[in-house]
Amino acid sequence: LALNGKIKEVGEKILASNGKEVDFASALESCEEAGGTIAAPMNEEENKAILGIVKQYNRYAYLGIKEGQTSGQFKYINGMPLNYTKWHQYEPNGKGTEKCVEMYTDGSWNDKKCNLYRLTICEF
Repeated sequence: LALNGKIKEVGEKILASNGKEVDFASALESCEEAGGTIAAPMNEEENKAILGIVKQYNRYAYLGIKEGQTSGQFKYINGMPLNYTKWHQYEPNGKGTEKCVEMYTDGSWNDKKCNLYRLTICEF
């Protein structure tokens, strides 16, 4: 099985990537079709596990976090408030124009437009 490193278990979650780069809506759709959702780190351990996949592909990845109605206020895509963040220095800075969140290859986060192509990482 050539799934080495492409599927990771962290706490109660299983993370998997298909290695494809698509926009946020398509990434969410493919995760939901597979029975999961876009990976969203809820603690440092989960952030590191997602980072492991990001580093393997050496591609930035979307996270399951979006800006809410209030500019600068980000939430998990299920509507829950963020209980853990790892913003890059001076981020988030999109002020309502960058509704999605990507993970850099150092594990830090940046708010970004949702129409760019980023690595799909799902959680189950």
